[in-house]
Amino acid sequence: MIRIALPEDVPQILEVYAPYIMTSIATFEYDVPCKKDFLQRFLKITAQFPWLVWEEDGQILGYAYASAPFERPAYSWCAEPSIYLCPQAKGTGIARKLYDALEKILLRQGYQVLYALITSENFASRRFHEKCGYTQTAEFASCGYKFDRWLGLIWMEKRLNFVENPRGFPTPWMSIVQNTENMTDILDNLSLS
Repeated sequence: MIRIALPEDVPQILEVYAPYIMTSIATFEYDVPCKKDFLQRFLKITAQFPWLVWEEDGQILGYAYASAPFERPAYSWCAEPSIYLCPQAKGTGIARKLYDALEKILLRQGYQVLYALITSENFASRRFHEKCGYTQTAEFASCGYKFDRWLGLIWMEKRLNFVENPRGFPTPWMSIVQNTENMTDILDNLSLS
């Protein structure tokens, strides 16, 4: 089931993420962060953005979160979602359910556009994002170096909404998902619970 990620989940989340760093081109990160550093990253991100996990029998099988793709205030309505799954969770539909819930929260927060940055050789991620409604807007050839070779980056975009003149900046996600009841409402509306 989908639930809000908690600080005590960080060790299991890091277990899901670490193999991507060590053996995959899905992330350009080189070194697995220590638990303390990853917890700081988690806390910084979750001050504004949602971080969700898929848990079964006490085991986190995957997670999805969003973060800011840019720093300047004019980009405040943009978010960058990310998702990582354990090998046994791939192909089960968990990724789509996590992304749907994440996007629903981001829309309620006031985000307008989502950006997915995908290693050009990560064909599974590209197909997944296309199925989720993302379109490719740019390609950066040979911009990242990992495992002794140059890799390209695909920039994909999805518009959640368009408001010509937003009333304010997106709200922190915890004001949208204030309690289990609100989270259940989001999941029920998406037929995910």
